[in-house]
Amino acid sequence: MSSSSSSSSSSEDGNGGGNGSGAVGGYYGARRGGDFEGPPPARRRAVNEVWPEPFVEALAAQVAIDAARSDGRLAAAAALANVFQVCSTWRAFSRSDLLWHRLTRLIWGRTNLMHPTWRDEYVYRHRTAQNFRTRRYTHVILHFDPADVDNPDGLTCRCLALSDLHLACGFADGTVRLFDLATRTHVRTFRPQHRDRLGRFSRAVSGIILTDSQVVFATLDGDIHVAVIDDVENPARRAHLGNVVNDGVLVDFTGCQRYWVGLYAGLAGRAFHIWDGQTEELTFVGGSLTDQNTVMGWRMLTEFTEFVGRVRVTSQESAVACTSSRVIIFDLRNQGVILGEREYRRGIMVTSVDVNNEAYIVVDSRGLAIVRKVDTFEEVCRFNIRVQRNGNVMGCMNQGCALMCAGGVIRVWEVERGEYMYRFRERIGEVNAFVGDDRHVAASSEGSIHLWDFGGAQ
Repeated sequence: MSSSSSSSSSSEDGNGGGNGSGAVGGYYGARRGGDFEGPPPARRRAVNEVWPEPFVEALAAQVAIDAARSDGRLAAAAALANVFQVCSTWRAFSRSDLLWHRLTRLIWGRTNLMHPTWRDEYVYRHRTAQNFRTRRYTHVILHFDPADVDNPDGLTCRCLALSDLHLACGFADGTVRLFDLATRTHVRTFRPQHRDRLGRFSRAVSGIILTDSQVVFATLDGDIHVAVIDDVENPARRAHLGNVVNDGVLVDFTGCQRYWVGLYAGLAGRAFHIWDGQTEELTFVGGSLTDQNTVMGWRMLTEFTEFVGRVRVTSQESAVACTSSRVIIFDLRNQGVILGEREYRRGIMVTSVDVNNEAYIVVDSRGLAIVRKVDTFEEVCRFNIRVQRNGNVMGCMNQGCALMCAGGVIRVWEVERGEYMYRFRERIGEVNAFVGDDRHVAASSEGSIHLWDFGGAQ
């Protein structure tokens, strides 16, 4: 989305995955669309004697995972319903919070409980994903008091970040404004500490990492600030003092609780900086991705030019970074080791690149979008985007959908087969920033901040 905040989705787990696979192959036939048949009547009468409790839970989990793999995440619910209908004993497992916790993690990639039980959490994620499929949302424009804006640059939003609770908006004057997603109101404003300017936009926010309790934001001059959301008494503190002369321009910044990642342009061999998110210690500097973009990097300090590059962190402790001609994936655990790279002779639209837990998306200069798995570069799907001549595409992606804004129109594709679904009803004009997660989508356009919420009840 991206964005700055985004948990790993895996089909393998220590809770009897092998037993589950064996049962599905031995006793069940999985028909298309997740329609699973139960055992024959004789087997059903003796179910408690034949299959112990851990086995039934493992079986239910494996059936749901197989349905999600073959027919999409929404198909898992129907497959589970068929399992629970086998008999009253099996139906009792529909109340197992341990089972729903496992399914929520593996199918929806969620590890944080936002509702009373894990079953409630699973149902909520299912309904929200269904809302994305059916274009069921509410749209609002967020407002803040512009009285504290010193110059017009302070009204230009350069980047956005989402968490479960908040939307953070980073502006060209270095200000970060925080909005409460429940009330849609402006609740906090964070500003960087003062220092000498190295250009009109040297204080512009280049990236934000947002959690439920903390905001970490960086500016083009390389400064990184940290603020505690609920600590209203203290301003944002500077965690890292940037050095443009030695490092270049910090053109993009992202991360998670464990890692902070900066993409720099302006000097050769210093494209990536990686920090430990817990200790705030700089642990790696290197990389040549932006060596051909030094001039563009320096120009960003004085001109609101095109984006030099983009970097996004996956849930697999890796990062995807790009320029207009190249995409690389590097390991965060092993200090920037390159896991894979691809060259694009036609060129790509930097602002189209985004990731979800397992995949990334790229749109080339002709409007061809390709989704690939992060770990193998395997192509998942492809589709074409309608792009005007010399136009640009701003993109984001969640677990199920890719959203692309071109010419002020936001269109949505599902990311497992590349099926076009619909366009948003609102036409919003040229977009400066764009982010989405599994519930919300936000965009900055022509001085307005738009928010779409797909989390309403069906």
